[in-house]
Amino acid sequence: MKTAIIYTSNHGTTESVAQCIANALHDTEVSLFNLKKDKVQNLETFEQIIIGGSIHAGNIQSRMKKFMASQMVTLLEKRIGLFLCCMDEKHAESQFNNAFPQLLRNHAIATVCPGGEFNFNRMNFIEKAIVKRVSGIDHSLSTISQQKIDAFIDRMLQANGA
Repeated sequence: MKTAIIYTSNHGTTESVAQCIANALHDTEVSLFNLKKDKVQNLETFEQIIIGGSIHAGNIQSRMKKFMASQMVTLLEKRIGLFLCCMDEKHAESQFNNAFPQLLRNHAIATVCPGGEFNFNRMNFIEKAIVKRVSGIDHSLSTISQQKIDAFIDRMLQANGA
């Protein structure tokens, strides 16, 4: 099965999760597309599409929102998986619902919020200051759950009949 993993990543967390998913989708031809640097063409050639993003200031990246809106008809014709990286577990469900349109959420065969990261090594001064002020955290921290990613991958593979 030909799979596209399309994501946006500001500090590398979503990219790492996308790569982890790609590595685990055995018996599948996988293409990774980072919307910040790659142009996605010919979505029609993929049977399965996994879309991922992250939360910054309460929202998914605008580039991802525009992509989903412009490709909605094609996406609804495909097998879809959705993942969202976010640090706020208490609000993960509402952030997920805000990030992905309801049509796409209802159509998805697997969804996950695997956690998130504050990667201070990849943040600029202003980003660090905002994170410190909003969260009280002043160092790099990861809450990514490999168990949640594995469960997501299992659901995708089961839906493939693997």
